[in-house]
Amino acid sequence: MQKEHWQAIYSSKEMDEVSWYQRFPGNSLDLIKRIAKNKDASIIDVGGGDGFLVDELIKLGYNNITVLDISENAIKRVKQRLGDVANNVRWIISDITEFSPDHKYDIWHDRAVFHFLTKDVDIDKYKSLVSSSLKNTGHFILATFSERGPDKCSGLFVRKYSKKDQKLKFNNCFNVLDSFNYDHITPFRTIQNFTFSLFERKNYNF
Repeated sequence: MQKEHWQAIYSSKEMDEVSWYQRFPGNSLDLIKRIAKNKDASIIDVGGGDGFLVDELIKLGYNNITVLDISENAIKRVKQRLGDVANNVRWIISDITEFSPDHKYDIWHDRAVFHFLTKDVDIDKYKSLVSSSLKNTGHFILATFSERGPDKCSGLFVRKYSKKDQKLKFNNCFNVLDSFNYDHITPFRTIQNFTFSLFERKNYNF
C-alpha cells in the first residue's frame, strides 16, 4: 500500500508542492562534509526521492553515491533532471524495510524516512539494517520530525523523536556525535521542526 501511496504522490505533485521540498539541503551537506573528507566515500541517501542532495554531492565531487527510494516515479524525475550525470549514481527502488544491500557504506543519510515507520517490527528491521549496512568506521545521519513536529505528513501518521529519543533508539549500535533541532519552512510557509542527529557506528561485527 505504501508504495502505491508514494507513486501517486510523485505522479500528481510537482517537487515544490510537497512539504519536504528543500532546494538546498544545507544541514545534510554540512554533516556529510564534516565526516566525509574522502570524495570516494560510499554514501547512500535513503528516501532521496527527487531531492537535491544528490545534485549537491555531485557538485562537491563525491563519486560513490547511491540513492534509494520506494517510488520509481521519484527516481525517474531526478534522473531526468540530472541528465547524463545520472549515470554516475547508483539508483535503487525499494521499500527500506525490504532493502538488502550488497555492500557496506561509509555514510547512511536519512532525512524523513524513519519517522514514517510506525510499527515496532519495521523500526527494528530498520535499526538492524542501518547497523549492518555500515562499515566499522561508518556514520549515520538521521533527520525526523521532532516532538514539536506534525503528527502526519503526506496523509500518513508519523512517529516523532526528540534528540534524547533518537539517541536511545540507536544507542545499542551508535554513539551520538552531534544533535540539533531545525525549523524547516515548507513551500506553504508552514514550519516543521526536525531533529537531526549525527551518529558514529560502534565497532561491532555483524
